[in-house]
Amino acid sequence: MKTNNTLQTISYSGIFLSCYTDNNQKCIHATPEHVLVYVYSGEQIIEDRNKKIKVGAGQCVFIRRNHQLTMYKNGKGKDNYKGISLTFNRNVLREFYSKLKKSDIPKGVAVSDKNVFPIQQKVDITSLFESLTPYFNQNVKPSDQVIHLKLLEGIYALLNNSDIFYPLLFDFTQPWKIDIMEFLNDHYMDELTMDEIAIYTGRSLATFKRDFKKLSNLTPQRWIIQKRLESAYVKLKEKTGKVQDVYLEVGFKNPSHFSTAFKKQFGISPTEV
Repeated sequence: MKTNNTLQTISYSGIFLSCYTDNNQKCIHATPEHVLVYVYSGEQIIEDRNKKIKVGAGQCVFIRRNHQLTMYKNGKGKDNYKGISLTFNRNVLREFYSKLKKSDIPKGVAVSDKNVFPIQQKVDITSLFESLTPYFNQNVKPSDQVIHLKLLEGIYALLNNSDIFYPLLFDFTQPWKIDIMEFLNDHYMDELTMDEIAIYTGRSLATFKRDFKKLSNLTPQRWIIQKRLESAYVKLKEKTGKVQDVYLEVGFKNPSHFSTAFKKQFGISPTEV
């Protein structure tokens, strides 16, 4: 279990329970596996390219694998954000698929190009997530057998919800890779570790570093720092922000580190721009 003053996350082998006490928590979301998310309280805003999907209390969404999203998990009124997600790894899906009667699989179902799917509030979905509330409220670890059962329940609930989930759940192609530079240009200001960046671009850390070497003579860490400094210089030059604000906006945490790196990069201090 991981906790701090604003966040509690409990992870049980594919089942994740989250509670955010701040009003606005932004997180980058990327996963090589499909995820079913249910919001108990508060609301979740999912940004998918130019679309915004709002998930309120009592609502559920399916997030397709091989996709990177930005999500905001917000409290609403006096209610903190509380949510739960089920992650369907390939082993669970393969096992489920192997036991399906192939004659029961609907034919001719088109593969949707959507990435986020609102789920109808049917009895099977509601009962599935209500059965998990004791683990959330009492911090009791479910057994491996119970976890496996709940994941299977989630798969059944999706298939009962719509035939569209058959080709989505049982597509066992390899994990995706997304363009490294496109991702970094979008997220160089975010507080992400190299491990997280590798995962979000669909790679192991070793593969990420190897692929990055083909694109730049800099290390990934140095590239990010240089990109942040260039962005800071533009903001200061165009007078769109003060030094004490700009260094935070571009992703630096320490003003002394920012000032030192800036002067080394450009030969002048940030206040001289």
